[in-house]
This record gives sequence, C-alpha cells and structure tokens, in this order.
Amino acid sequence: MKNIGQMMKQAQQMQAKMAEMQARLDQVEMTGAAGGGMVQVTLTGKGEARKIKIDKSLAAPDEVEVLEDLLLAAFNDAKQRVESHVAEEMAKLTGGLQLPPGMKLPF
Repeated sequence: MKNIGQMMKQAQQMQAKMAEMQARLDQVEMTGAAGGGMVQVTLTGKGEARKIKIDKSLAAPDEVEVLEDLLLAAFNDAKQRVESHVAEEMAKLTGGLQLPPGMKLPF
C-alpha cells in the first residue's frame, strides 16, 4: 500500500510541475526565419502565432509567391524550434524518461 500512495504522490507532483511548465510555455517566444531573415514568424511555446515580420521589399505584387513560400518556411522553422524547446523542458520534467508516442502529460 505504501507504494501506491507514493506513486500517487509522485503523479500529483509531476502534474503540478507540468502545470507550471505549461504556464511558462505561454511566456516563451521562439522566432523562425526564412529568406535570410526577410520573413520572421514568432510563436509562443504553445505554438500560437505572436508576431510576423516581413521585409518591405517582399511586398511587391510580383513577389507574392516568394512571400508565401517564405512565410511557410519561417512558420515551420519557428514550429520546429518550439517543439525542440518543449521536448527539452519535458525531458527536464520527466528526468529523461521517454513517454510513448502520442502520450501527453498531464494524464
């Protein structure tokens, strides 16, 4: 019975730490860039768009396709940075314990 009680206590502690991490992720900003920095997209640690910066030279009508491609690339770069940051924070939280794919905390 001690083991079950201890496991429950550890699960509650991990859940509290997870809530703290989620709150911190909302404050984190990661910026992705494309086109040598001509397009920048900033996301929160939760993946919500916070800012987009576009070099004025890309605002020309004949540059629309280039701009669209650079926006996608910058967004994907920012998203990858957010995912890497979240993975690092999760590793700190779980002590390096790898969770099965698709399993998310809190339970």
